[in-house]
Amino acid sequence: MASEQHTSGDELGRFLRARRTQTSPESVGFTPGAGIRRTPGLRREELAALAGVSIDYYIRLERGKETRPSPGVVDSLARALRLDDEEHHHLRELAARAANYAPEPPPPPSRTVRPHLKLLLETMRPHPAYIVSRSMDLLAWNPGGLALYAGMADWPARQRNLARYLFLHPTARELFPDWEPLVRACVARLRAQAGTSPDAPDLVGLVGELVLKSPDFAKLWERYEVIGRKKTQKTFHHPEVGVLTLRGQNMHLEGTPGQRLCVYTAEPGSPDHDAMLLLDMTAPEPARHADAKSGRPRPAQS
Repeated sequence: MASEQHTSGDELGRFLRARRTQTSPESVGFTPGAGIRRTPGLRREELAALAGVSIDYYIRLERGKETRPSPGVVDSLARALRLDDEEHHHLRELAARAANYAPEPPPPPSRTVRPHLKLLLETMRPHPAYIVSRSMDLLAWNPGGLALYAGMADWPARQRNLARYLFLHPTARELFPDWEPLVRACVARLRAQAGTSPDAPDLVGLVGELVLKSPDFAKLWERYEVIGRKKTQKTFHHPEVGVLTLRGQNMHLEGTPGQRLCVYTAEPGSPDHDAMLLLDMTAPEPARHADAKSGRPRPAQS
């Protein structure tokens, strides 16, 4: 149990250290003295003073030795680091988890998508739509939803993951002209998920793979950002239908293990809408299998 508490305390410490080293003295009212600062961002003693805690106590927090900070200390650290609401909430979740660590990691969530949700994807055509897991696995899709990510269909179904695509697929950087802010938001989302479920097998496996295979991912992962600047519009330089800009919407699916529905739309009559229609018309239809009992064909989209 002691080692498990140490693990959860480490996650709290990593977040504090990342935010401290990325907070400039000037942004919190300090005037750096003469000479070269060897520490990026705030020094530990500066943050401790701002938060009203002893330097020894703060060092124990950052090293994972102290796992039960009071709500008042957590809030003081958040104010000292100028955390926004989402980062403040994440810090509270990390502190709560450090104090009440569950010894058994949770099982990976089910990848099963209910039949009525697959039907919903079909009724959304010609709008590209798909369902993803909390770790961004692509679980189900309509033809445009898969074809939108050019080259994704070349991967086996269980390998299809949006984060893996962004960092490891050779087409991704060409598909997205704003690739850099897109991947920062992607990593921030994964960081927030992994921060409160660091032992979850689906997240551990994906993060471990991307840290090893993508230097860009590894660098962003170390920054420990937990919020991303999400854009409601995305521009795709698609090799099949040309440039199209679509408005995206993500929705949590009630009664599912963290699954989200993602759908893209375009203004009717616009060139973007025409390109979207062309994408749906030219995308390969999902394979169909006969229903064993009725003989009727049924779509298989995941």
